[in-house]
Amino acid sequence: MSAPAEPATGGMPRQAVLFILFTVLLDAMGIGLIVPVMPDLIREVNGGSIANAALWGGVLSTSFAVMQFLFGPILGGLSDRFGRRPVLLLSLIVMAADYLVMAVAGSIWLLLAGRLVGGVTAATQSTASAYMADISAPEDKAANFGLIGAAFGLGFVLGPLLGGLLAGYGTRAPFYAAAGLATLNAAFGWFVLKETVTDRIRRSFSWKRANPLGTLKVLGKLPGIAPLLWVYFLYQVAFTAYPAVWSYFTTERFGWSPATIGLSLALFGISMAVVQGGLIRVVLRFLGERGTVIYGHIFDVVVFLAIGFVTSGTLMLILTPIAAIAGVITPALQGIMSRAVADDQQGELQGALTSMMALATIVSPMLMTSVFAVFSAETAAIYQPGAPFVLSALLMLVALSVFLRARWS
Repeated sequence: MSAPAEPATGGMPRQAVLFILFTVLLDAMGIGLIVPVMPDLIREVNGGSIANAALWGGVLSTSFAVMQFLFGPILGGLSDRFGRRPVLLLSLIVMAADYLVMAVAGSIWLLLAGRLVGGVTAATQSTASAYMADISAPEDKAANFGLIGAAFGLGFVLGPLLGGLLAGYGTRAPFYAAAGLATLNAAFGWFVLKETVTDRIRRSFSWKRANPLGTLKVLGKLPGIAPLLWVYFLYQVAFTAYPAVWSYFTTERFGWSPATIGLSLALFGISMAVVQGGLIRVVLRFLGERGTVIYGHIFDVVVFLAIGFVTSGTLMLILTPIAAIAGVITPALQGIMSRAVADDQQGELQGALTSMMALATIVSPMLMTSVFAVFSAETAAIYQPGAPFVLSALLMLVALSVFLRARWS
């Protein structure tokens, strides 16, 4: 599965970039594509009530995030040693096989095994980001990371939409579709993806470093990186308030129907894709990477507070696409950190970021739903369903304070 190593020179190879973006799109779609059918599928293979299905759904989602957390650095480290191409292509092949297994699964334990494997294959976002770093000029890294964020945002929208449409053909249809997409993308990558890891930047693989704690320890010793990693984590915890409590919050506060909730999420996802795929280049041109991160945090504090206290459903819908403007933070942070580490640590860095995002996905839902439950209960001393978003605003203030104190080379 190897190809001659050809470091990119000049402009970025368009077909390879398209492959990378579609790989990230599949990672995001893989999460949302099966969401519409999971309640029915779990009851189909395991029986029981919808409440019991919800409990198993939580187990499946958490197991997926845990595997992403554990394997992000491993896949990133393997790509630093053996190359981005074999890691990406092999992951897609395994992903396709995994979806086929889940499509025919007859027990809840096989579904759980499928989600565990799926979490590993979805951890390739770290390798995809490392490939983008390899082929980008230093001054273009932040903007090009924005393309990856845009692809992920688009997948966030298309996944549930396509899954809902395919659900009409049965609970297994979305899995067959996902397997087909992964197979087609692997075939496309086989022909267009050139290796970017050369002997100059190849780094030996170490199990001591290829784990979340080991990776963070190594990277944390680099000048200024440790505080930036904390900023990234705090941002992810704050941001995860959206998927964690959005449906509960908007139902409680505005009485929105599932259709309206879906529309608002699609609107937010599309807006994020526009911001990270295009608008960020304008912002970076005027503010630079550091200024973009500062602006994004300030903007997010205002937005989270507005969401926390707004009482009009119409105003909330208007505010939804505006909230996505703060999406410039992640690619700008990635750009700063990518330029601060050596070429042979790009996979390691992106693996660490994937793990921190997965850890936030594990921690934040429990935190945010607990805060929501406390402040929306009938017996609540202070009734404030938007409290999770107020907490997110406070987390953003802490992250901004850490960022302003950070110094990097």
